[in-house]
Amino acid sequence: MISAPHPLLSAEAAAVDPADPDVTAAAADLLATLRRTPSTTGLAAPQIGLSLRLIAFDARLHPRSRSWAGELVVANPRLVKASHWDHGREGCTSIRGLTADVLRATRITVHGHLPGSGEPVTIEADAFEARCIQHQLDHLDGLLFLDRVSGALSLHRRLHSCDA
Repeated sequence: MISAPHPLLSAEAAAVDPADPDVTAAAADLLATLRRTPSTTGLAAPQIGLSLRLIAFDARLHPRSRSWAGELVVANPRLVKASHWDHGREGCTSIRGLTADVLRATRITVHGHLPGSGEPVTIEADAFEARCIQHQLDHLDGLLFLDRVSGALSLHRRLHSCDA
């Protein structure tokens, strides 16, 4: 896992061919890393040192989750619909010790492809899962949650490990 200010975290990740065996292997690594990282609901490939447009997420156990699309890895995800904006607390495995209040849509639709098969996938998410996915999408565009903070008063020291 890489930490800010690593250059991969501020660079746009490259689009991938979801059927490429190397992409499938990278997706498996991303999911394995997510599974073994405690209290983490999502990861993007740049966080594990890969400049690829891949995200993994599984928000089912988070106390603020309502929707659950499953434990998924999505290649070339893109946000196609966002509504019902609200502030919520976020943290990141690439920025230890800080959380912040970030404005995000609480209802989203994302299109992408499943690694391996290349099958198209549409994800409808709300509440915490929507926040988690948007956080991962930002990583693919070289953004950190701190880039979305309106000022220092929005920052908080991390109090416990179940923050986003």
